[in-house]
Amino acid sequence: MEKMEKMEKMEKIEKTEKIKRIKSYAPRGGRMSPAQRRSYDALFPRYGIAFDPQQPVSLDPLVIEIGFGMGAATAEIALSNPAVNYLGIEVYRCGIGRLLWEIERMGLENIRIIEHDGVEVLETMIADRSVEGFHLFFPDPWPKKRHRKRRLVSRPFTDTLAAKLKAGGYLYMVTDWEDYAQSALRELSAAPGLANAYDDFAPPQAWRPCTAFEQKARAQNRPVWELFFQSKILLS
Repeated sequence: MEKMEKMEKMEKIEKTEKIKRIKSYAPRGGRMSPAQRRSYDALFPRYGIAFDPQQPVSLDPLVIEIGFGMGAATAEIALSNPAVNYLGIEVYRCGIGRLLWEIERMGLENIRIIEHDGVEVLETMIADRSVEGFHLFFPDPWPKKRHRKRRLVSRPFTDTLAAKLKAGGYLYMVTDWEDYAQSALRELSAAPGLANAYDDFAPPQAWRPCTAFEQKARAQNRPVWELFFQSKILLS
């Protein structure tokens, strides 16, 4: 029994170390504005959840957004769906401070934030079959070929995403990089637990707000690609 427990512990450490070796984001500086700093200092203790593998997230219903940027779309979606809990996972404090400012301005009570790597959060703090949906809006495309292994939407992480979804749950990704869109379509289609809700790329979902980033992309004539996959587990 002791030997088995030791082996399980070693496997867990090895799995965690593997996750840590490849990051899906690049360290960035960036100075917080005074308003972002004030919002972060005053509001993160209230709306933030500390990264702790021993304390799983217990929100239901739960929708997770990995990498919410400045959080404008996150806040608008949460405002339109007050009965849903939204968990934003982000590593950049400028964006966290801005979303916290939006939370206070809009009077939102259904958003929580974890300041940590999204891969590690999902692996250690999110139970299987506990998530209604994942939002991946304009994730870092890692355009250089040698960096593509860092792309968030790639296997085996797509299998992890599928495992976290409830029956009937969805994964919604948007990108303005065609190469990433094509790659993500292949990777998501190869995940045994996911099924494409459309024949190919998805049409724009009317409930998703158009962000400043997307407006800039469209102004530069960069097409936007959308993918919408659902859990293969059927609703009972």
